[in-house]
Amino acid sequence: MPLLFLLIPLVCIFVLNLLGRTAAARVAPWVLAFACLTQAVFASTYHMECWLPFDSMLALPLPVELVIDPISAIALFVIALVVAAATTVGSFGGVRDTVITSSLILMCMAGMNGVVLVRDLFSLYIFLEITALSAFILIALRKNLQAIAGAFKYFILSGLASLSIMLAIALIFMQIGSLSFAAVALALGAGDTAVQIALMLFTVAFCIKAGIAPFHGWLPDAYTHASSAISVLLSGVVTQVAGAYTIIRLMSDVFGGIAVVSQAFMILGAFSIVVGAFAAIGQKEMKRMLAFSSVSQMGYIILAAGLATPLALIGALVHFVNNALFKSLLFINAAAVEEQVGSTEFSVLGGLTERMPVTGWTSTIGFLSTAGIPPLSGFWSKLLIIIALVVADQWFFAVLAILMSVVTLGYFLIMQRKVFFGRIREGLEELKEARGSLVGASLVLAALTTCLGLAFPIVLIVLQGFGLL
Repeated sequence: MPLLFLLIPLVCIFVLNLLGRTAAARVAPWVLAFACLTQAVFASTYHMECWLPFDSMLALPLPVELVIDPISAIALFVIALVVAAATTVGSFGGVRDTVITSSLILMCMAGMNGVVLVRDLFSLYIFLEITALSAFILIALRKNLQAIAGAFKYFILSGLASLSIMLAIALIFMQIGSLSFAAVALALGAGDTAVQIALMLFTVAFCIKAGIAPFHGWLPDAYTHASSAISVLLSGVVTQVAGAYTIIRLMSDVFGGIAVVSQAFMILGAFSIVVGAFAAIGQKEMKRMLAFSSVSQMGYIILAAGLATPLALIGALVHFVNNALFKSLLFINAAAVEEQVGSTEFSVLGGLTERMPVTGWTSTIGFLSTAGIPPLSGFWSKLLIIIALVVADQWFFAVLAILMSVVTLGYFLIMQRKVFFGRIREGLEELKEARGSLVGASLVLAALTTCLGLAFPIVLIVLQGFGLL
């Protein structure tokens, strides 16, 4: 069964490139939709006995162990949801660009699925590289100087992260002789100098992948200058899976008992919360403000993952899901504004809710959830994180998390006032609401954000049923 999550995107790539270019461009959205739908169905029903025949059919001798559990099933579902949302944002250009972009999105999807499913450090590195390489090319495909510069920054820093991971893996393997999560977790308590160096390298590498301050230099340019669909993909799931999910998984299965790693992630997470929030305040462009907001929100996940108590890890996982929802929603709304107005600069925007009511009000839901305002879903994940910090007597981090939520509310109110609130700016009086696919995607994501918040006690019962609580 886990092998299907790798096979389906790869088969879809094969089908797309087997067809003629024109036919492939025509069916590409449907192929992406099929991949996302089947992955969402398999991820949400992975534990059902009806899939046992697939397990038998796909019981192949593999050089890598693939495991699906409740945490990875949630991540796989989120990947499918965000890829589907990114697909709805719009066309990928001409016939040739559509085929290339769709194939790269599917390759990126396969890479992220591998990151979620593997249980050894070397395989994790391989799938992280597949994800990063696909993302790098997707950013550069916009073919303007700014997009290429953003892709280059991502390539350089991601390359440094990859080098750090490879050095850390080499040190771990020389000391332990195995790279499986279970074997590494058992052997890490020795405190060998080489192992300590490896742990520092892992910490830096995964913080670069997650876009955590002060290693976030690539993220604002990549998010801002990529095409709208790729911005949704990057912000909603690529950075989260390559960085945040990986840290959650490693802190849960491998590094959880190591105090120095825990403290490092907590400090870096808190620093990222502050830097991202205050950097967002001074931005004059919608997508760039959202990019710095992503740096801040990722900090909450890393802070909780670093604490590594059961409640903190649940809070990190729930905020991982929530961040995917509200960040995808906000970047889709930014895509709608850019498509209708031609710019996301605050200086040319204002009062858009009057002409684009769905975009305006769903953006309000997205920013309120990001700021942790009840009863939206973002409130509950932040509450879990804060409670976990208080229970662990980490009062400084708990107070900081609360204060930065207020700052988050402040910079999003600035964005709403400059983009959506007030009177319509002169020259935009004939503006129309975004096209149906963007409106539909924003309504679905806003509804999910609202419903998950209102039904969060049921979510806790489900998590308890899966043994996560």
